[in-house]
Amino acid sequence: MNRAALGLFVLFLLAVAGLSSIFIVDEREKALVLRFGRVVNVQEEPGLAFKVPFIDEVVRYDDRILSLEVGPLEVTPRDDRRLVVDAFSRYRIADVDTFRQAVGGEDVFGAERRLDKILRDQTRAVLGSVSSNDILSSDRAALMLRIRNGAIAQARSLGLEVIDVRLKRTDLPQANLNATFARMRAEREREAADEIARGNEAAQRVRAQADRTEVELVSEAEREAEVIRGEADAERNRIFAEAYGADPEFFEFYRSLNAYSNSLLEGNSSMVLSPDSEFFNYLKFSGGADR
Repeated sequence: MNRAALGLFVLFLLAVAGLSSIFIVDEREKALVLRFGRVVNVQEEPGLAFKVPFIDEVVRYDDRILSLEVGPLEVTPRDDRRLVVDAFSRYRIADVDTFRQAVGGEDVFGAERRLDKILRDQTRAVLGSVSSNDILSSDRAALMLRIRNGAIAQARSLGLEVIDVRLKRTDLPQANLNATFARMRAEREREAADEIARGNEAAQRVRAQADRTEVELVSEAEREAEVIRGEADAERNRIFAEAYGADPEFFEFYRSLNAYSNSLLEGNSSMVLSPDSEFFNYLKFSGGADR
């Protein structure tokens, strides 16, 4: 091999070594430089970084905010009313060196298994210290903050930073749903019965008041009708008296005609009278003077 070929080979080796000593850290990640399994450099800023070629190893970790779903777990609040709770957490790898020492060769899923256990323990501890009504209420921010604060210290030992913890769903266990539903239905039926009873009582009061008002109005109307009828009868009698006093003969004739009109109707009962009866005076004579 001549010197030119040897020089090219050396340049090639230098180029390969130079390229192998450079690595790029993305803005979404952090990197650890390991030498024989020991951390020799922590690269947290994005950009170019250097390592010893063929000796150092670069391990990359996600620097973004990650999410962890905490599966359903049963909790027993202070009033011994069991509940099933679903939660989720937001976290990030804050210290990659501590994270590497804590999880060893495990990936991020191994760390999530440990974080899941921490969140479950904290959730049971916090929710077990309050009543079920506090957990089921819409204002649960204080409880979620307590769970987060309790998990922060333990997660820090894993190199993790817990950013937020949220309770997604809080339900009764299936075994308690039917009993709770039956109790709620019984309470609603009792309230409905109370409302019906109060409504019937109010209806009876209204009905009694209406009946009383009806009786009073009818009595007053009948009294006024009797007064008016009496006044009309008195006026009629006065008119009759004046007419009788003005012309007694005509008055008697008028009364006889009324008697004929009222008695000689179709369908009336038969009357048996003597032809000489005074009832027929104005039928036998043209006038009443000669009867």
